[in-house]
Amino acid sequence: MSHWIIVPVVLPALLAAFIVLLCRFNLTVQRALSTAGTAVMVVIATGLMLRAGTGAIDVYELGDWPAPFGIVLVADRLATMMVLLTSVLALAVVLYVIGTGWDKRGRHFHALFQFQLMGVCGAFLTGDAFNLFVFFEVLLIASYGLMIHSGGPVRLRAGMQYVVYNLLGSTLFLFALGTIYAVTGTLNMADLADRVAQLPTDDTALLRVGATLLILVFAVKAAVLPLHFWLPASYSNAPAPVAALFAIMTKVGAYAMLRFLTLVFPPDLEATQGLFDFWLQPAAMLTLIAGMVGVLGARRLDRLAAFAVIGSMGTLLTSISLLTPQGTQAALFYILHSTFASATLFLIVGLVQAGRGGAGGRIEALAPIARNGLVAGLFFISAIALSGVPPLSGFVGKLMVLDAARAASGPYWPVWTAILVTSLIAIVGFARAGSTVFWKANESTAAAAHPEAPPATGLSIVAIGGIMVLLVALTVLAGPVMAFMGETTDQLYNTTGYISAVLGDGEAAQ
Repeated sequence: MSHWIIVPVVLPALLAAFIVLLCRFNLTVQRALSTAGTAVMVVIATGLMLRAGTGAIDVYELGDWPAPFGIVLVADRLATMMVLLTSVLALAVVLYVIGTGWDKRGRHFHALFQFQLMGVCGAFLTGDAFNLFVFFEVLLIASYGLMIHSGGPVRLRAGMQYVVYNLLGSTLFLFALGTIYAVTGTLNMADLADRVAQLPTDDTALLRVGATLLILVFAVKAAVLPLHFWLPASYSNAPAPVAALFAIMTKVGAYAMLRFLTLVFPPDLEATQGLFDFWLQPAAMLTLIAGMVGVLGARRLDRLAAFAVIGSMGTLLTSISLLTPQGTQAALFYILHSTFASATLFLIVGLVQAGRGGAGGRIEALAPIARNGLVAGLFFISAIALSGVPPLSGFVGKLMVLDAARAASGPYWPVWTAILVTSLIAIVGFARAGSTVFWKANESTAAAAHPEAPPATGLSIVAIGGIMVLLVALTVLAGPVMAFMGETTDQLYNTTGYISAVLGDGEAAQ
């Protein structure tokens, strides 16, 4: 049993407590601890993913209690990939925060930031459905604190809306878990998969209810239409670096959906067969359409970025909804792309808001900001990535989704139509916003001083540039990355290895 598996959960929790108790008045020490801790998490997550890349599935038994009686953390290919993605994004965000000075506006930014990492990494690593709920609540509490960081009535109102809607989702989560536990007597994911597969067909009516409730909860977290209404106001009113970190939070919902639809409720399971593909794919395509139409109609850059997140989640969930290995493989690639691309856009919007004074992120012609050409270039690259235009990874990802839809059973033209038409809409929406903000800048229009405008520094540009380098690398190395995603997909659909690793002797399963 490797103790390294628990480090991505324990390390940020200890750092957060240490920052709150011992150095909440010393910002320099907070920055050093937060940056160093996040960098260490990147190293550890890399090691865990390299280990999982050999095909091993490592299990950590908390309190040395074996599953299904005890709580377990499971490090397979998918979980370790998501932990590494979170750690890399978090390192870029914390550098941006230091570079722009956002953490000067409150004493507890870095502590909340570390608690957020704890919740997200725990959600990816847990092998227990109830503890997935627990980690959801941890990241919800931390994200609320981060969202209202630096205060303001608008941000507080959006934060309250965010909390209320997600608490309703959490209540539904408890109902779903209670229903499933009543039927199966367990909430350990591996044990759940084993017991659900053995249930008599005549006794699965209540299981279908619990499964539907559970997937609906994940749909709320993933902002699937019509359950997406909490996201635009919440993400657009959050501080830019916080919104960038939130790019991984919608992926928690997608990850949980993917995990349960392959492990517990696979497509060939008779008890839930036909239950999810009936509504999931239409809802995903409507989410894609709503997101990209929102990009076209947005009047502020922050809302444009928020709707771009909704659109990217629509594309991702459309691929998941195919319920095929090829669709899952394309979805895994798109998770990496959309997380980096969405986060980059939020960080760039933050620079624009800081540089434009009182006008903030309004899409209108004003005086050019400092480093206008550089920021415009960064915005152009992120727009290409999110629109799915060649040559960046967004194009590669959408091409893979289209190919997976063609290979799946059933008509593929609705998926092709939705993705191609919304890509064109996104291009028009980003072009309108970019040309208005950067190219139609009016030299005679002065921007008033902005009370929330921290000055951008080279460190913030480096953070954005680092994520963009990863987007380019994802494009150039699309072949090896897709090979890894193919192996990850094979491991997801070959559930025997996961179940035997968790319920067996706890050693790695090849």
